Amino acid sequence: MGCSVPCRTRRSTRGGILPPSKPESGSVKNPDPSRYVAENALELAIGRQVRAYRTHQGMTVADLARGSGLSPGMLSKVENGLTSPSLATLNGIAAALHVPVTALFRLYEETREATFVPSGEGLTIERQGTRAGHQYQLLGHSSGQSPMVEPYLVTLTDESEIFPLFQHDGVEFIHLLEGEMIYRHASRTYAMKPGDSLYFDSDAPHGPEQLQKLPIRMLAVIVGRHGTDTD
Repeated sequence: MGCSVPCRTRRSTRGGILPPSKPESGSVKNPDPSRYVAENALELAIGRQVRAYRTHQGMTVADLARGSGLSPGMLSKVENGLTSPSLATLNGIAAALHVPVTALFRLYEETREATFVPSGEGLTIERQGTRAGHQYQLLGHSSGQSPMVEPYLVTLTDESEIFPLFQHDGVEFIHLLEGEMIYRHASRTYAMKPGDSLYFDSDAPHGPEQLQKLPIRMLAVIVGRHGTDTD
């Protein structure tokens, strides 16, 4: 009896021939999924975009298959990135979805950026309030995006001073990590302790009003509308 993988013929202690032993566990390796994703990035991007357009328009796989002249099985392969569709196939799908064929390549063409900042290595920058002993560490930044998002680790110490309230375009989110303070937004004040969060329209005057327990450390995420400057 043959083996599909290398196997050994065993002999019993009495000299007889025993059946071939089974291959050891782990001797047949599964394909690396990350390698598949890297090698089929275009197919996967097209498939995700086709599925997104289809579901957004409330179409089933059968609906789109019928409109594009494909079988449901073939369309399923396209959506799952399991095949490289021809230009004619993509034209048919795009026509059925009422979008230009170039729209199906959008996810592949867009640049997806990531910024990693190791602990303690955030860029210390100057913002309004820095002169009053407020330390701002920028934890991530990506240029050219709208809206502009700037996450900061803000530290207030016993050298920090109360300062005029901030006011700038956009929205802001703060999460208190350490210390206690009274934070003002417009005409209201909030007693904040570790774990408390505040999300607000930063067009209104805002900022710490009383520093009750130092040091104070908080995560502040500032989002400028339409990419406007948040300084």
